[in-house]
Amino acid sequence: MAARYSSRPHLGPPEAGSVVEEEDFARVDWWGVELDGVTFVRCRFDDAGLEELVSRRCVFEECVLTGVRMAGSRHLGSAFLSCRFDRAKLIDVTWDGCKLTGSQFPGAQLRPMTATECDWSYASLRGADLSALVLAGQRFRETDFTDADLRGTDLTNSDLNRARLQSAKLRGADLRGASTDEINWRAFELTGVRLDLSQAVQFAGAHGAVIGS
Repeated sequence: MAARYSSRPHLGPPEAGSVVEEEDFARVDWWGVELDGVTFVRCRFDDAGLEELVSRRCVFEECVLTGVRMAGSRHLGSAFLSCRFDRAKLIDVTWDGCKLTGSQFPGAQLRPMTATECDWSYASLRGADLSALVLAGQRFRETDFTDADLRGTDLTNSDLNRARLQSAKLRGADLRGASTDEINWRAFELTGVRLDLSQAVQFAGAHGAVIGS
C-alpha cells in the first residue's frame, strides 16, 4: 500500500507552452511548481501532490485528478474542462478567471476557497459543501447543486439559469440579482434565502399565487 502512494519525483513538470496527451502523472510531487500555458489532454493526476502549484493560462481537458492534493494552489486564467476531481483536496485554492465547465467534484473538499469571475457551467457540484463562500457574479448555467450545502453563500448577480437545486441547503444564501430562468422553485426550501423582487414573484407564481393589482 505504501508503494502505491509514494511520489514520483523523476516526473517533472512540462515546459511552458507544451501540449501533453494521455500521460500518467499519478503521484507526482509538483509542490510550488509554476505552469505557464501548458495543455494537458486526458492525463491522469491520481493522488498527485500539487500543493502551492501556480497555473497560468493552462488547460486541463478531460483529465482525472482523483485524490489530488491542491491546497494553496492558484489558477489564473486556466481551464479545467470536463475533469474529474474525485475526493480531491482543494482547500484554500484560488480560481481567478478560470473555466471549470463540465467538471465533476464528487467527495472533493472545496472550502475555504477563493473564486473570482469563473465559469462553472454544466459542472456537477452534487453534495458539495460551498457554505459561506463568495461566488458572486459567476456562471453556474445548468450546474448541478443537488444536495449541495449553500447556506450563507453569496450568489448575487450570478448566472443560475437552469441550475439544479433540488434538496440544496440554502438558508442564509443571497440570490439577489442572480439570473434564475427555468429554475424549479418548487424543488428547494427558501426559508431565510435573500431574494430580489423579481425572484420573489417567480417563487410565488411557481407556488400558485395569482399576482396582480
